[in-house]
Amino acid sequence: MRRMMAVLTGLTLLAGVGCTKQIQGSAEADPDAPLTQVSEDGYGLTAGFADAPVQIEIFAEPQCTHCADLQRDVGDGLAHYIGLGQLAVTYRPMTFLDTADFGYSARVSNALFVAASKRNSPAVAFQAFVEALWADQDPSGRGPDDDEIAQKADAAGLPGDVVEGIARGETAVDAVEMDAANYDLLYLVDPMYTGTPTVYNLDTDETVDIYDADWLDKLMSSA
Repeated sequence: MRRMMAVLTGLTLLAGVGCTKQIQGSAEADPDAPLTQVSEDGYGLTAGFADAPVQIEIFAEPQCTHCADLQRDVGDGLAHYIGLGQLAVTYRPMTFLDTADFGYSARVSNALFVAASKRNSPAVAFQAFVEALWADQDPSGRGPDDDEIAQKADAAGLPGDVVEGIARGETAVDAVEMDAANYDLLYLVDPMYTGTPTVYNLDTDETVDIYDADWLDKLMSSA
């Protein structure tokens, strides 16, 4: 049941290293770099080109410590392959660890949708934002507020309108509907486990064994 996620190609900022003179004016954008956008069904966040040879989904919960482990172990690798145009990752956030008092996971998930809905978020910067959010968790606690999340978005290199939208608490997704829809998809791909993190290979319609330390490199080499 391959579900192809539509992704726009677009703009990302050029990074200069070892400048020898000051250049006036705004930086030019790379028109060939991958962007991030909301998936066609409205409940996923796709970073990478639509025609990337490897397409995966990652089901994740912002308070899930195992999801944090996944980002720590392969986050940089995901960013590398996304930037090369070889990989597209669709994140599917869930909020089953939320409490009525804090709404931590819903707030983080909404910020991710703010970033993707602007349609100008560089995919590599978005992946860095994901890594930062999962690297600084507060499981079962209050979690970061909108300003703190916005600071992470800024540090990751996301555009100013994304940072501003997150800081003012812009609503970009119904977290209840998102959680229900993504759980239904997770049940379809792995009815026995239905836990996070789950990585699903859209090309082979199979879950990925993330307990294999080399799973990402093996996945990429098989494309």
